[in-house]
Amino acid sequence: MKLSYLELLGHLAATLSFIGVAIYANFHRRMLRRTTRNSRLLYWLIMAASVAFAVTNLGRVFYLITQGPESGEGTLLDLIAESFILFQSLILWYLLASKIVVERNAHSYSVLAIGAHPDDIEIAAGATLAKMHDAGYRINGLVLTHGGQGGNAERRQDEAMCGADFLGLDTVRLLDFADTHLQEQAADLVKAIETMIKEVQPDMILTHSRHDIHQDHQAVHEATLRAARNQTSILCYESPSTTQEFTPSLFVEVCEYIEVKIEAIREHWDQRDKPYMKAEQVRGKLAFRGSQAKVEHAEGFEIMRILSSCLGGI
Repeated sequence: MKLSYLELLGHLAATLSFIGVAIYANFHRRMLRRTTRNSRLLYWLIMAASVAFAVTNLGRVFYLITQGPESGEGTLLDLIAESFILFQSLILWYLLASKIVVERNAHSYSVLAIGAHPDDIEIAAGATLAKMHDAGYRINGLVLTHGGQGGNAERRQDEAMCGADFLGLDTVRLLDFADTHLQEQAADLVKAIETMIKEVQPDMILTHSRHDIHQDHQAVHEATLRAARNQTSILCYESPSTTQEFTPSLFVEVCEYIEVKIEAIREHWDQRDKPYMKAEQVRGKLAFRGSQAKVEHAEGFEIMRILSSCLGGI
C-alpha cells in the first residue's frame, strides 16, 4: 500500500481541525450570539459542517487504509470531503460578514438603566443598551426587586445577572424592595436611586414611563424623576404594560441587535411562558417602532429631557 504516513496525518489533521471548530463554537456559543447577526443559524451551520466533514473524512481515511490509495483516488468520499472544506470557507466568510460593527464614540458616556423587576431592562431597552455598550458607553443597571411575586425570586436574581452580562452591562445592582409594593416605599426608593446616581454619575438615565399601568413601574418612574432632579438627560422606555399614551419621540435604530435582544430576554427562563417574552412579539414591537422611525427596526423612548451631546452616535 502506497498511502504515506504524511497523507494519513494530513487527513487526520483536517478532521481534527473541523472537530476543533465545532468544539470552539459550542464553548463560545454565547459570545457568538452576542457578537453576530443570525447567530443561531450560523451556529448550526458550523456544527453541521464540522460534524459532517469529520465523519466523511474519517470514512475517507478508513477507505484509504483498507483499500489502498489507488482504489481511493477520485472517490465520492474525496469529493464530499473537499466540498466541506469549501463549505467551511463560506461559513467563515458569512461569520465575518455577520459580525456586528458599531462606530465607537470618542467620549465614554455613562448610562444608568433602572428597572423595577429583573427582566424589565432587557425587554424594554435591551437592543439599545447592547448597541450603546458596543459604541463605548459605560452601562450600569439598577434592578429594584427580585420579582418574587411573579416567579422564583432566587432564580430571577441569577437570570438578571446573566441578562445584564450578556448585554454587556459594566455593573448591575439588584435591590430587594417588596415586589408589587414599591409605591408604599417611595421615600426609600428615591434614596436608593439617588445613591446609585451619586456612585455612577450617569450622563443619561433610562427608566419606566409614566404611561404604564403596572404600579411598580409607575413608582419607579416617579422616584427616578425625584432622585434625578439635577440630571440633564432622562429617557423613558416602553414595557409590555405601557398604555396607548406612550408616545416615543426618540428612536434608536437596532437592526443589528434584534437577535441580541431576543437572546438577552431568553436568559430570563423563569418568565418564558409570558406572551411578551416570545421572539415573534419582540420582533413585532421592534418592527412597529421602526416603521414609526422610518427604519426597519427600532426601540422608542419618551424624552423627559435630553442633552444632545449625550446621544453620541447611537
